[in-house]
Amino acid sequence: MIMNADFLAVLEFWEREKGISRNVLVQAVEEALLSAAKKAVGPARELRCAIDTKTGDIKAFARLVVSEKAVSKHDQITVFDARRIKPDAQLGDELEVEVTPAGFGRIASQYAKQALMQHIRRAEKQLIFTEFKDRVGDILSGVVRRFERSDVTIDLGKYEALLPNRERVPTEEYQIGERIRCYVKAVETGVHGPEIILSRADPQFVVKLFQLEVSEINDGTIEIKGIAREPGFRTKLAVHTRDSKVDPVGACVGLRGQRVKNIVRELNNEKVDIIKWDANIKTYVANALAPAQLKSFVVDEPGHRVKIMVAEDQLSLAIGKRGQNARLTSKLTGWQIDIEPEAVVTVGFEQKVAQAVQAFATIPGLTPEVAGVLVRAGFSTVDALLQAEAADLEQIEQIKDQVPAIMQAIHSETARRNGAETGEKQEPS
Repeated sequence: MIMNADFLAVLEFWEREKGISRNVLVQAVEEALLSAAKKAVGPARELRCAIDTKTGDIKAFARLVVSEKAVSKHDQITVFDARRIKPDAQLGDELEVEVTPAGFGRIASQYAKQALMQHIRRAEKQLIFTEFKDRVGDILSGVVRRFERSDVTIDLGKYEALLPNRERVPTEEYQIGERIRCYVKAVETGVHGPEIILSRADPQFVVKLFQLEVSEINDGTIEIKGIAREPGFRTKLAVHTRDSKVDPVGACVGLRGQRVKNIVRELNNEKVDIIKWDANIKTYVANALAPAQLKSFVVDEPGHRVKIMVAEDQLSLAIGKRGQNARLTSKLTGWQIDIEPEAVVTVGFEQKVAQAVQAFATIPGLTPEVAGVLVRAGFSTVDALLQAEAADLEQIEQIKDQVPAIMQAIHSETARRNGAETGEKQEPS
């Protein structure tokens, strides 16, 4: 019986395109045909099936015992029939005899097809694991083939891979037939065998893009010390080099920003901050929060926390939109970052009055009572009193009799201060 020529074509296709050995496939089909033969032939002794890989012929064989009478055709063969196959056959010999039944082809083809596809799926899964177990961490290019809920199936050519919803960038939408690049995150063994898991959201996707784009990172001159990412929105990357001649940030940015532009384009305009790493946590945090101007730091080494004070107008810049800048800085450095506005001391009216009274009271010739009257009358500084006329002061009932003494004290204090300033500016002789 000759098997359908399509079967041979299928064997050739899978051997050529997928690299699955024809002998392996044939062996799988022969095992399936054995089940078919047992149904068609019956419980023959040591039944087996064989396929001619060149012609597609399928034959069933049984190992029968040579007997004077064939009491059971499934187990025995007469001496007469045995010697037609093997002239020197003797009683008790075992002889392999073809027992292919008529009409076996249709049943065999069905079994063969089912077995072939099952084995191909298993073999393909195994090939996936063998080929991709060492490719975790690579970036591959594939075509969007279909969607299953929010998961995306990517056609890599020989194989298909999965871009799960959890590994998608929330701001990205894909179209069937679109070619995208992905990071090979893992080869997982699931219910249906090994599966290639891709990602575009993993921070290591950005790291790999920089390795491919920046030769200094690829050759080890520049080291990536840390990365923090909120996919689709912002990434912070800390870089460092031991080579004093190399600017790590400048090398990653590239001439006229071309290197980082290429990466940002691949990330669909996700913002990328490249930061100079520093062993000093204060400097490192300041670099990560730039361009925000930071006022002061309080570092809690045991608690791994940094408290930062900033001016009121720098607070929103330091924290970032929805706290993103501070949050990513915390992820990048591994330290808890607390940013607070600097307390602005506001002086009340009464306090200002008291300060002015105290300042006047220190002037020789002015009592605290007189100082209080002057301040409440609107004269809060010495300069203000100097510009006043004596007649203006005489209008104040409480001090009208003391105006000459007050003016004398003010002029003496002014002369004293001017003399002190002049003395400070003179060069020693």
